[in-house]
Amino acid sequence: MQIGSHKLKNKLIVAPMAGVTDRPFRQLCKKMGAGMAVSEMVSSNSLLWGSKKTQRRANHDGEVSPISVQIAGADPNMLATAARYNVDQGAQIIDINMGCPAKKICNVMAGSALLKDEKLVEKILYSVVSAVNIPVTLKIRTGWDQQNKNALRIAKIAENTGIQALAIHGRTRACAYRGNAEYSTIAAVKAAVSIPVIANGDISTPEKAKQVLEYTQADAIMIGRAAQGRPWIFREIDHYLNTGEYLPPPEVCETHRVLIKHLYDLYDFYGEYAGVRIARKHIAWYTKGLVGSAGFRQKMNQLQTSEEQLTQTDIFFTQLADYNTHLPYIEEEKAVVV
Repeated sequence: MQIGSHKLKNKLIVAPMAGVTDRPFRQLCKKMGAGMAVSEMVSSNSLLWGSKKTQRRANHDGEVSPISVQIAGADPNMLATAARYNVDQGAQIIDINMGCPAKKICNVMAGSALLKDEKLVEKILYSVVSAVNIPVTLKIRTGWDQQNKNALRIAKIAENTGIQALAIHGRTRACAYRGNAEYSTIAAVKAAVSIPVIANGDISTPEKAKQVLEYTQADAIMIGRAAQGRPWIFREIDHYLNTGEYLPPPEVCETHRVLIKHLYDLYDFYGEYAGVRIARKHIAWYTKGLVGSAGFRQKMNQLQTSEEQLTQTDIFFTQLADYNTHLPYIEEEKAVVV
């Protein structure tokens, strides 16, 4: 898998997720086997660039290449300016968000709402590609509702304007995250364009990853929610794709070590106050399904300091009877890829 001059080590990419794919999470997923991780979206509104949130999102200190930054907006000139700004901050790939289904994004005609206006899509893509001398990629959905699936036309526009890779989530904007992702549209796009195509949506096991790659013939897959609390999913999938064999899932003691390191990175990146609060959702994801985790998560939401979080996390994990045993696999998905 290659994007411009950047050759990825494998076919596995971390999907951009608002409030999740910050620098600590991206670095962790890359360490665990992801070939690339796309940042959470940065607004194209220059008035926000001085905010702490945007400055953190544009912080790539120590991050392993390639550094891919997603920008969001609806104005071609503002998006071009945002692309140049992020290149100055260290971005090596610019990704344009036309896939987010969130109402607050779509209500300002950004994200997947842009799929309704193909002429504006063309203007945006041409403007951003012309503004920077690094690869520009695009993330879309299959369309804005079941009656209006235009991913194939958007893909052709992307190819003609110089986009160097296209990620497609197998749902429409109207679907949000409900129901099952479909991959027929992704397969049709892949057959119709020459640029790399990345399949996204409901890929949560090694077996499903292989199935989606074979069905769509996509050049890579993008994994989002399945990596929350399971960053090792990338090494598991990579091993399965290369050997046809499953890696044993991590032992509980490794989960403990990975979580503690992740917590320290969050505290360091965000500071004590914000770090503790952001850490709560990650703690919930890592401990989901473990014995006693419901009560533990409830307790965690009441703690106010990093010291308390770390202490209680250590106590929870060391008290588990299966501390030196493997975590159970998530049950393999039985749905047929269509």
